[in-house]
Amino acid sequence: MTSMGILTELQAGMAELSTPMRVYVAAGRFTEPDPDLPELAAQVRALLAVVAVDEAWRRFLQGYVPPSVPEICAALEPVETHGAAAFLAWVAAVDLVWPSHRHLPVETAERAAERVVSLLGPEASWWTNHDAGCGAVNGLTSLFDSLLAGTDGEHFALALQIADD
Repeated sequence: MTSMGILTELQAGMAELSTPMRVYVAAGRFTEPDPDLPELAAQVRALLAVVAVDEAWRRFLQGYVPPSVPEICAALEPVETHGAAAFLAWVAAVDLVWPSHRHLPVETAERAAERVVSLLGPEASWWTNHDAGCGAVNGLTSLFDSLLAGTDGEHFALALQIADD
C-alpha cells in the first residue's frame, strides 16, 4: 500500500474511533525528516489545543495551555505493540469515569483499533500517559484524560479521551 493509501486508511480508522466531545483523534503524516518522540509529542500538543478550544470543554479548561513538548515526552510511557489495539479500543470505547458506560460498541472499537495498529505495523512505537506498572495517569489536562499515540516513523495516530467527574 502506498503512503497516501496508508494515510487515508489510517484517518478513516481513527475517525471510526472518535466520539464527539469525548474521544478526540488525529492521524497524519509527519513533515519532518526522521521524526521521533518529540515530533509525536508535538502532534499530541496540537490535539490538546483542539480540545482546549472545543466549546464542550472550554469552560472547564479556562486558561489551560497544553504542556510543552518536553513535558508531554516526560508524561509518556511506552506500550508494547501487541497490547496497542486493545488499549486503543479501550480509550475509544470505555468511559474513564463510568467504566460501565460505552462511547462506542466494543466490537466497533476493536475492529477499528486492530486496523489502525496493523496499518502502522509491528515495528510501530506506541505511547500512553498511563504508567502501566502502577496504573497511575500522567494527566495532560486538568480533567481526566487518557491518551494513546502511535507512529511508524512516517505516520501517526492519536486517540485522547477527555472526561470530567
